[in-house]
Formats: sequence, structure tokens, C-alpha cells
Amino acid sequence: MNTLPANISMGAVTLRVADLDAMLRYYRDGVGLEILSEIPGGYILGRGQNAALLLQHAPELKHAGPSDAGLFHTAFLFDTQAELAAAVASVARQYPGSFTGSADHLVSEAFYFDDPEGNGVELYFDRERSSWSWQHGQISMDTLPLDPNNYLAKHLNSQSAIASKVGHVHLSVGNIAQAQDFYVNKLGFDVTLNWGGTALFVSAGGYHHHMAMNIWRSRGASVRQQTLGLGDVSIVLPDADSFGAIGERLNDSGLQLRNDGEKISLDDPWGNQVTLSTSATTA
Repeated sequence: MNTLPANISMGAVTLRVADLDAMLRYYRDGVGLEILSEIPGGYILGRGQNAALLLQHAPELKHAGPSDAGLFHTAFLFDTQAELAAAVASVARQYPGSFTGSADHLVSEAFYFDDPEGNGVELYFDRERSSWSWQHGQISMDTLPLDPNNYLAKHLNSQSAIASKVGHVHLSVGNIAQAQDFYVNKLGFDVTLNWGGTALFVSAGGYHHHMAMNIWRSRGASVRQQTLGLGDVSIVLPDADSFGAIGERLNDSGLQLRNDGEKISLDDPWGNQVTLSTSATTA
């Protein structure tokens, strides 16, 4: 079987950051993540048992260029519209000017921001799966207007901002065909949507997307240098059997793997590190 298990989830995204205190405040006080643990040179943030973000202090690194491959955004999923509205209001109030847009994607309601170091952030709520539409094996998604003020007026109450987990991760890459070869043919995701040859959405188990890759500002990008920003994308497998099975399959793929028996790390064609394990964090 060459596909990922249906019940995977996304684990903690690792961000290499220049100002650890400022980034901690943004994701804790603005987005609504909790400190789960302090690690050497950083923090693991999340909610309950769900690790969602690993902030790693790396002040010696430079920022990536605007057309480089890397992170497009980390998307944090909220359980209710009220919790999403609380987070949107919290970030907008504490970080005015960081809001970059909002959209009704048919499958979800999404609000977009940039964190203090320019990493893209999506805060979103999923509509019921029964309302999603599939045509010819592809999910129907769109980018329709979603007025943030109307949304807050409708859904904002006394609820606190509570992000539940990473719902998906969206990357900037250099070539969509290469992205499909790596993430679908080798890693084992299913294609859910090819957006005009400029963006690819992939998932396991019929989700609208666990990952996406686009070339909107990075067409032709080469392998990344080590910079601030994305350090790792974590994919959580359901059990040891699935971990062993994908390890065997990837060993036969010709890709360069780093396998310590508990996690498998590999780089996509642009140097974006992806780690598979049965744990939500790679720390």
C-alpha cells in the first residue's frame, strides 16, 4: 500500500525564530496556544495533548527571501466558530496591521495573518464534511469574500481564543510536478485538488488538505538555505505498524532518510524537512 493511513494528523510545526520572546507572545497571547513545555532554546506550544508549534531560538540565522521556497502558512484549526472569532479578534487587537485577508473556502472559513517575523498564519474553522462537494475526485474549494467584521459580530462572545491543533501546512515550492512526485508518489498523500497547475492540495483519509504547495511567489525556487522560518513539518502516524510500513516503503524510494527508529525525517526537493513519527512533536 503506497498511501498514508487515513487517520494521520499534523503535528507541531517547527519555526526557527530570531526573537523568541516576541514570537512566544504572539502565539500564546494572540493565537491562544499554551506552553506545553520549555526546551533548550525554545518552547513547545499547543493545547491539551496536541503539540502545535515548536519555537526554536536561532538569532544567528537570516530571514529567507520573498521568492524562496519554505513556509507559506501554518494553519491552526479551531473547534468552534466562537473560538475562531475570539482568536481573530485577539490577534487583530494585539497586532494591528498583521491581518492579511480572509476567505470562505466552501470547506472552511479562514483568516490570514503574518506573525512578527513574517511567517504566514491561517486561523480557520472547518464546515461539516457532509457539506463538502467532490467532483471527479477533486474537492470543491474557492476563495469567496468573508467579511471579518460581520463574522466577529455574528460569532464573537465571551469565549477565549483556543486553537486546537495544526490542521494543515502550506508550503512555497519551485515546481508543482516535482511537488506531486514527492508528496504523492513517494510520501503517499492523495491529491485532493490541483489549482490551475499553480497549487496542489493533498491529504489522507478524505480531508480537504493536510498539506498544500504553491508556486505563486516561488516558481523555479532552488534548494533552501538554512534560514529563519520553517524548520520542520511533522506528520503524526497512528501507530507503530504504520510507522514501520512507511519506513520500509520510503527505504525503497531512493530518498535520503534520517531514521532513528522513532522518527523518519527527509527533505523535499527544496529542502523543506518533513518528519514522520507517532508523536506530535519532533523535539
